[in-house]
Amino acid sequence: MMNSTQLTSFILAGYSDSGHLKYLYFIIITVLYVSIVFANTVLIVVICMERSLHEPMYLFLCSLFVNDMYGSTGLFPALMTNLLSDDHTVSTVYCYLQIFVLYTYGTTEFSNLAVMSYDRYLAICYPLQYNVIMTPSKVCILICVIWLYSFAKFSITLSLTIRLGLCGNVIDKVYCDNYLVVKLACSSSDTTVNNIYGLCGIVMTVAVPLITIVLSYIKILTICLKSSIETRQKAFRTCSPHLASLLNFSFGCFLTLLQSRFDKPMRNVPTVLHTILSVYYLMCQPLLNPIVYGVRMAKIRQACKNTLPVGLYPKT
Repeated sequence: MMNSTQLTSFILAGYSDSGHLKYLYFIIITVLYVSIVFANTVLIVVICMERSLHEPMYLFLCSLFVNDMYGSTGLFPALMTNLLSDDHTVSTVYCYLQIFVLYTYGTTEFSNLAVMSYDRYLAICYPLQYNVIMTPSKVCILICVIWLYSFAKFSITLSLTIRLGLCGNVIDKVYCDNYLVVKLACSSSDTTVNNIYGLCGIVMTVAVPLITIVLSYIKILTICLKSSIETRQKAFRTCSPHLASLLNFSFGCFLTLLQSRFDKPMRNVPTVLHTILSVYYLMCQPLLNPIVYGVRMAKIRQACKNTLPVGLYPKT
């Protein structure tokens, strides 16, 4: 038995010998990463530069775009390097750093989406009081709380993982995963604290945001049913990008949970498809958000046309 601090490396066993196809995969991954960085950077710059977008909803969006870049950077550079390498060994320090980045990304993303649903609830149900309730200082506080909570919560999770005695160093994924590292523990009794804290973390990280989202949309739906068709259409235009982002992220998290916790149903899935599904929420979410918000929201679309050089932003 070795303490995880005594290990020098982990082996990522999720990679298979794809021959010359690895160069094609590398090109695809590189194009995806460059697209994610470019699209999210453009929208962050536009929101920061355009005064008309200095409103709560767009500030929350800016936080979302920053988080998408943060999460994708935790995966893509390492993924591109490992695709071209025959050695899929990573140092323990890097592995724990990647775990920290990917898990805090997930927590921040879901919390941010929950706060955005509450913001939409206030804007639709209390339009006259909205500016009084959702002040710039409150927006800044909410964004800071989202990020600080994610970092503090998972710092504890990671410290509980690092203390474990491990009897192996093979992770059956293309990136480092906290749950799979915990499964390498020599004794199940050692992971009792991890499991208890993990359950508490699920309640705080999943249940609380989910309840906020569900209650917010129940209130919005109730108001819409009592309002005019014009109000319903406006509410739909405002909420549809958020719902698309929320459903896509939830689907990605479900796939990741299915693969990590219930590996038997996934054994017959082809290796390439298995890998794509395992990184779905880290690939598609950072790419989808700029598309749905940049295309669907008129103010962002117009701000992009005003801010970006002629020809850089496509006509709609």
